[in-house]
Amino acid sequence: MNSKTLVIRNGTVIDPSLGLNGSYDVRVRGGLMEGVYAPGTLPAGDGTEQELEIDACGCIVTPGWIDLHAHLFPERAVLGVEADRVGIRQGVTTLADAGSTGTAYFGRFAEEVIAASRTEVLAWLNIAEQGLCEGRAELADLSRLKVEQTVELVRAEPSIIGIKARMSGSVVKENGIRPLEIAKAAARTANVPVMVHIGNAPPRLGEVLDLLTAGDVVTHAFHGKAGGLFDADGRIIPEGVAALARGVRLDIGHGSASFSFKTMRRALEARIGRYTVSTDIYRQNCEDGPVYSLAVTMSKLLALGIGLDDIIGAATSLPAQIAGRGEQLGTLRTGTIADITIARVKEAETEFVDAEGERLAGTQVIEPEWTIKGGELHRCG
Repeated sequence: MNSKTLVIRNGTVIDPSLGLNGSYDVRVRGGLMEGVYAPGTLPAGDGTEQELEIDACGCIVTPGWIDLHAHLFPERAVLGVEADRVGIRQGVTTLADAGSTGTAYFGRFAEEVIAASRTEVLAWLNIAEQGLCEGRAELADLSRLKVEQTVELVRAEPSIIGIKARMSGSVVKENGIRPLEIAKAAARTANVPVMVHIGNAPPRLGEVLDLLTAGDVVTHAFHGKAGGLFDADGRIIPEGVAALARGVRLDIGHGSASFSFKTMRRALEARIGRYTVSTDIYRQNCEDGPVYSLAVTMSKLLALGIGLDDIIGAATSLPAQIAGRGEQLGTLRTGTIADITIARVKEAETEFVDAEGERLAGTQVIEPEWTIKGGELHRCG
């Protein structure tokens, strides 16, 4: 459904970028944010165009959710799901594909996914030219890692926000840390961050972290495998402390095997407060779990005792900044793109499961009801 002017009334606006959490009305005009108004202060329309009014009573109204880690190339890559299925239909206005393709297949990705989706699709370009389009060990053959072509494409394509390297032993095989060194060389030249998938060694996580600089992203940061961010005593490893001090970012990247309630509790005890919430979603784990959606992943954080404002920030303003889109996305600021999620936080006894099979009882679930993308209204579900 399209409307040039939308008015959202009676909702609780939560926008960490503006420091808002309270009852406000919102007006969208011409695909842009006109403003957020205290009750009773919304200016009257000029009468020249029809306004569509949305009653958001009992709902939260937030900037459009952003998922920094998804796999969205279902017709080509070994992992993938249709973007709008896990995007605007689930309250997510912007998705970032995390390395499904490198330079070899990006043209097809741009045509089949970016251009064909109503959800905004960004991309972390895989340093391996084939990405995940020819299997899951893309970093085993260093001849497929194309620095010059990668830099050229990153500079030419505004949808590319950074470079992806999956630094697990099953992916790099005998190459150790070398693929990340190559990815970092390309990223430095192109002036973009890297997103690094971490998992089973080799290479060791300390080696990976030592190469990262401010703005780089560690996804699967809270997995439950051996050799992770915390030592056996629950303390952050020294390389992790140093990386965080340098401005390296942490991302959840839930996935089928990469999010642990136990590890997340350790992160909370260590007062790690700035991270992004993302899904690593693809066809199998959105259908059969344990991921299902960004909303379910956010609900798991609620069950862990994390505040709603912090969760919303981790799905809006912080990922927008990492993606280099903080001036237009992740905010309800006047004049920005009108990307909005309207969701209900429902009281419901729920059992959540992490990637390790641990079960967690929760009393609330976040359920998206409406998505507004660039001023266009979509019903979720």
